[in-house]
Amino acid sequence: MEQNQLKREISLFGAFSTVMGTVIGAGVFFKTASVVSFAQSSSLTIFAWILGGILTLCAGLTSAELATAIPKTGGAVKYIEYTYGKLPGFLLGWAQSVIYFPANIAALSIIFSTQFIHLFHLSSDFLLPVALVTGLSVTLINLLGTKAASNLQSFTLVIKMIPIVLIVLVGLFMPANVEVSVIPIKAGGDSSFIQALSGSLLATMFAYDGWLGVGAVAGEMKRPEKDLPKAIFLGLTFITFVYVLINFVFLKTLPIEQLSGNLNAASEASIHIFGSFGGKLVTIGILISVYGALNGYTLTGIRVPYALALDGMIPCSKQFQKLSKRFVVPYISGIFQFGIAAIMMFLGSFDLLTDMLIFVMWLFSLLIFSAVLILRKREPELNRPYKVPFYPVIPVIAIFGGLFILITTLFTQTLLASVGIGITLLGVPVYLLNQKVKGLKSK
Repeated sequence: MEQNQLKREISLFGAFSTVMGTVIGAGVFFKTASVVSFAQSSSLTIFAWILGGILTLCAGLTSAELATAIPKTGGAVKYIEYTYGKLPGFLLGWAQSVIYFPANIAALSIIFSTQFIHLFHLSSDFLLPVALVTGLSVTLINLLGTKAASNLQSFTLVIKMIPIVLIVLVGLFMPANVEVSVIPIKAGGDSSFIQALSGSLLATMFAYDGWLGVGAVAGEMKRPEKDLPKAIFLGLTFITFVYVLINFVFLKTLPIEQLSGNLNAASEASIHIFGSFGGKLVTIGILISVYGALNGYTLTGIRVPYALALDGMIPCSKQFQKLSKRFVVPYISGIFQFGIAAIMMFLGSFDLLTDMLIFVMWLFSLLIFSAVLILRKREPELNRPYKVPFYPVIPVIAIFGGLFILITTLFTQTLLASVGIGITLLGVPVYLLNQKVKGLKSK
């Protein structure tokens, strides 16, 4: 079995580091603008970050059971395929290929460009050109081989923690410019509480994104049944704690009006805390963090169409299977991914792209949470090195949380949700047509 071929070498600390490195990215610096824009109050902003952390914790603990029970290359695609069949599994791979990874690359390129032109006081006319160059440069680095991409990832993994630690440690002890109220929890502005909560909660989900990959190391852990829940609980709890603190610092440094919708809020808060020169250094650290996150999504993303092509599940599979002779990288897949990302850069903003990709991925997340319940009943004898604690409470919390995000987004951001669902469902005729072509070829 594939399970027996994995070397169990990862310790509790190694798994904890994986959780931290997978989840912490660019969202912590830039989603405050969107969260505050929906919440319009400090109390609901803080509550949304806490609730997002709790929901992410339940999601991570739940999905990890499938990671240990079905430790196959392909991760979530294989969990869904195993439980529901090939078409739903393909649709996740399709959604990752045409929405999730390209939208992440487009959104992070836009946010890098926004910070870059703000730091160097350039005209907003440079926003799109800098974003395109940024996304293209990371794609080219990845086309130079896995070693080049992984070296860049290792470097930025260390750097991205520096601005977070500095902002939290120094910002907490600075005199407050703004009074921050955390009780009672209420929405500001004209929005209803449910509408404000759903929008702000969806926004936090981008910062917590990455939890689905947390269970991927389960098959290589020394004691997954004991260390995996500890690593997920400690890692995601620590991340939630850090996210709440850094947003508290932003809220006590800048007024709500200045934070709401302001993608430069982290940079401006840093200048308030550290002065002009120190603030610029922190902003450079944030830029490196964003570049690293962009590299991580590019590195992972170009392998999804390639993996689908190896199974002959997409049109032009022979082309997508091609590897560059010198660097052994799926270059057609890389070009395809950047092409979609470039189109998205022209069409969408940072918040629009990130909200759409999170909405689509939570559609499949809901299937994953439900799969835990289904397989417990359908295959009770299935080997499960790790079982989600407090079953079925934690999976049910994850399911209800996912339903809340999806249903409220469907009503409050109907166009965004419809576009995401529509692009995902386009995968159905693609799959059926490809299966028909394969059938004709085999005759």
